[in-house]
Parts: sequence; structure tokens; C-alpha cells
Amino acid sequence: MANKQFLTTIAILLPLAFLAAAATAHREDNATAVVEGMVYCQSCKYFGSWSLTGAEPISAAKVSVICKNHKKRVSYYNTFETDKSGYFHAELKDFKMTHYLLDHPLHACHVKLVSSPLQTCNLLSNVNNGISGSPLRFENKVFYGKNYEAVVYAAGPLAFRPTDCEPETSP
Repeated sequence: MANKQFLTTIAILLPLAFLAAAATAHREDNATAVVEGMVYCQSCKYFGSWSLTGAEPISAAKVSVICKNHKKRVSYYNTFETDKSGYFHAELKDFKMTHYLLDHPLHACHVKLVSSPLQTCNLLSNVNNGISGSPLRFENKVFYGKNYEAVVYAAGPLAFRPTDCEPETSP
């Protein structure tokens, strides 16, 4: 008798478990992520350090968001441009996770500097890993767009270096 109740319970719960798994998978396929950050021109005074004291934001600078899957293959790549205040807002449209933990944006994605429109400040710097790839940070923010919501991550701030910094002279 107990065995029959057990089998009946399994017969009821098993289809519900499949429905729940399908709903979760569908939600993950439609999950959207946003990466935001700032791009600056580092002050000559702090050249060679990671300091952004006195740095100026760069308008129309380009950064790339690169994501690799758990097999170390590029699964997402796109470039984004900063606005007039040096801020970039990168909606990762078509970003997909094949493994819910290993392909998660926090682990799989990073941001790199691509180009600066300024002739006087267009050398790459590795401030916050702008050359090697700035990791993402969870910001506990959600972006609400039309008919969707996206988790917001941050990278950087990143910086280009000035092309011509005069050496400081001692008085």
C-alpha cells in the first residue's frame, strides 16, 4: 500500500519537476545582462600607476565585452562606445549561458579597452586590467527595459594613457 502511494506521488511530481526545469531553462535563455563602466584619460602626473586622480572622461572611446564559455571558447563579443561623459552601458543582447554556473557573466566575461578618439590620449593602459581584461563585479542593480529586466554588472574604471607626458623636473 505504501509502495503504491509512493509511486502515485512520483507519477504526479515527476511531470511537475520537468515543467519547473523547462520554465527555469527558458528564463535563463532569455536572461539579459548589462555591463557598465567608465573610460578616462589618465593624468600625466599619475602615469605608470593605477591612480585615476585628475583623470578626464573620454567621449566616444570604445571597449569590448568578451565572454568565453566553460570550454574557453569565445561565446560573446561586441564593442561598445562611451557617451559624452565617458560612461558605457553595454546590453549583452544574444548572450547565452550553456552552463548556468561556469558560463555566468561574472565568471565568463571581461571588458577590454579598444580605442580612444583622442590623439593626445590613445595609449592603452592596464588600469583595472584594461588590456588583459577587467573582470565584472556584481552591483546589486537591475535594469528594467521594455518587457525585460537585466542584471547590471560593472567593470573598470578603465583608462587610456596620454601619448606625450613631460618628465617632471625637480626645483
